[in-house]
Parts: sequence; C-alpha cells; structure tokens
Amino acid sequence: MLAQQRQSAILELIRQSGGVRVSHLVSRFGVSDMTIRRDLEVLAERGLVDKVHGGATLAGPGSAEEPGFAAKSIRQQAEKRAIVERAAGLVEPGMAIALSAGTTTAALAARLADVRGLTVVTNSIPVADALYQNPRADQTVVLTGGIRTPSDALTGPVAEAAIAALNVDLLFLGVHGMSPRTGFTTPNLLEAAVNRRLIGAARRLVVLADHTKWETIGIATIAPLEDADLLITDGGLPPEGRRQIGEQVGELIVVDVD
Repeated sequence: MLAQQRQSAILELIRQSGGVRVSHLVSRFGVSDMTIRRDLEVLAERGLVDKVHGGATLAGPGSAEEPGFAAKSIRQQAEKRAIVERAAGLVEPGMAIALSAGTTTAALAARLADVRGLTVVTNSIPVADALYQNPRADQTVVLTGGIRTPSDALTGPVAEAAIAALNVDLLFLGVHGMSPRTGFTTPNLLEAAVNRRLIGAARRLVVLADHTKWETIGIATIAPLEDADLLITDGGLPPEGRRQIGEQVGELIVVDVD
C-alpha cells in the first residue's frame, strides 16, 4: 500500500471513530510505529487530524467555536443514554439538584420527570422544557434569567446572581471538553462563569461527559479535573484517558453502551 493510500485509510478510520491509537494502526496496516507517526504528522500538517498522546483525533473546531444545541443533540446518542441512566440512579426523591446546560443534561432532565419532590435549578432552556413537558405538582423547576447562548444556556450577571443565593445537593455538569492540562472547559466565557457559580452552590459535583470530550479543549476552563466528585463517561474513553482521569477525579464510572 502506498503512503497516500494508507493515509487516506487512516483518515477514514478516524472519521468513523473520532480517534485512533498508534498501536492499533501499526497492527492494522502491518507497518512500523515510526511510519504511522509520519502518516499522522502528514495528516496533522494538512489540518485533517489533531495529534494527541499515543494517537490522533479528528481535527476539531476552534476553542471558541460553539455548536448549537440541535447540532450537539444528535451526537453520541447511545453513549449519552447510557450515561444518563447511570446518573439518574444518583437522584433521590426530595433532593435539590442543579443541571447545567447541555444535551446530556437535557436528556437527564427528561429521565427525572417522575422523581417526586424534586427541585431542579438550571440555566438551560431545554432542561426546563424537558421537565415542563411532564409537569408534577410536587416538583419545582427554577430557571435562571440571563443572556441566551448558542447552546441555549442562560448566562451573565442575572444568571449568576440567581444561582449565588441557592444551595443544592448535586450538580450534574455537562462539558465541552476535558483534559489533564486544562480541566473541564467550554467555548463560551459567560457560560464558564455561570458553571463555576453552579459548582459553588453544590455539595457534590457530578460531571457527565462522553468519550469524545477527552482532549477536546474550549477557550474557558470551568474547573480542574480534581474538583469532580464523580465523572460518568462511556467505554470509548481510551485507557490513557481512564488512567489520567481516574487519578484526578474523586470517582470515575465507565458505563457500557448497548
């Protein structure tokens, strides 16, 4: 196989799975580690992939580019369902919880529609809508005001002031990206500030992040990895990611995806 053909095949694999490891490519193509690394270097120079430790991922958008809620909602649906099922088991009747903005947290909100006596604080319009669609008389939904972002989050001083006066048992935080160097990140500066307020209001922080968030970096850091009491992700997270995250978060849960 010519180098150009192999590089095209590598790029297609990365597009299908979101990322590959050098060791897997060495085994698949029967070439040396150095050859694969040169292939990845060529693809990276063309702006098609991002080199990461031990492999490569599909080149992502800029760190300040923020996809809309609808675009994000169709990504990694099976992974999100598995994460949500595990997260829902942490919620008990009578709790006060907070849900940040995000497609995974919106899916969790729909899953919690039948929990009695629940109080939910959120800066997310879709989260509030998910609970309003199946209202319970014994549930309370507190939706902050604020400035709306492309991900349908409410941000700014109004949202921050509303959260500052509240206290909740659990915060379920959705993130744009996570890495050991930058922690949990978002492409929106205002949303980062609101999320930090939510963390300050919560007794326990639970981060919900599928494997594609690993080594994705947004412009603003929300919190370091060690601030998470619990992180729930899926089995697509590579072994190195599991090791590094497991060393920093309070507890790491990796769920199976059907």
